Amino acid sequence: MQRTLPGLALAVSLFTGGAALAQSGASAAPAMKPSTTQKGMAEYRGFMAPTDEKALLERLHYANQQEIQAGQLAQKNSQNAEVRSFGEMMVKDHTAMDEKLMAYAKSKGLKLSDMPKAMNDVEKKMMAQDKATMEELTVLQGAPFDSCYMAAQVGDHDAVLGKVLAARQGMPSASPELTAMFTELTQKVPAHREQAWQILGKLDDGMAVGGSGASPAPAGNKDHAGHGDMGTKKN
Repeated sequence: MQRTLPGLALAVSLFTGGAALAQSGASAAPAMKPSTTQKGMAEYRGFMAPTDEKALLERLHYANQQEIQAGQLAQKNSQNAEVRSFGEMMVKDHTAMDEKLMAYAKSKGLKLSDMPKAMNDVEKKMMAQDKATMEELTVLQGAPFDSCYMAAQVGDHDAVLGKVLAARQGMPSASPELTAMFTELTQKVPAHREQAWQILGKLDDGMAVGGSGASPAPAGNKDHAGHGDMGTKKN
């Protein structure tokens, strides 16, 4: 299972670098003073997000669509019941969130693009990596798929939460509807990320006892250092 070790190394790096971000996401006050690094952008602990409402909604819509597509692949390409169930949850939750987002955009007269135009080189590289990962997930099957998918899920949810926290901090006058979406995201995204981290740990446990990862051994009482959230986007 050649993807397992690199995937876990990535997840550990994300986890140790971002454990405090999920906790801060649950408690950070929306009215915190914005920290802008360039015109039209807000920054929070190294994560950046546009403060223009349409640009932000496009990126959240893009993230939802990525999660839906990857979740559908998980149900198709994985033989692991827990990975498949996680993928099903991703499709359900992100479809519901995206429907709310699109309804809000429509009420504001905003037409959102499915593929936002990259605002800088960093975002361009991240979108290119998203495309490459999705192409890889399309062809992988079984245990290699599980390792790649779950490691990517940790990084993807890190990036989304960081973006939401940056936007919430940089848009103190956001509408009540958008503020409610921020609140929902800062609750659901860390929960998704924690579950992804736990499943990834179980895949590693399965490999440690000689399993293929397709039917991993239970994780038992293994402590994943608090299961916190949020670091940087996958590389």
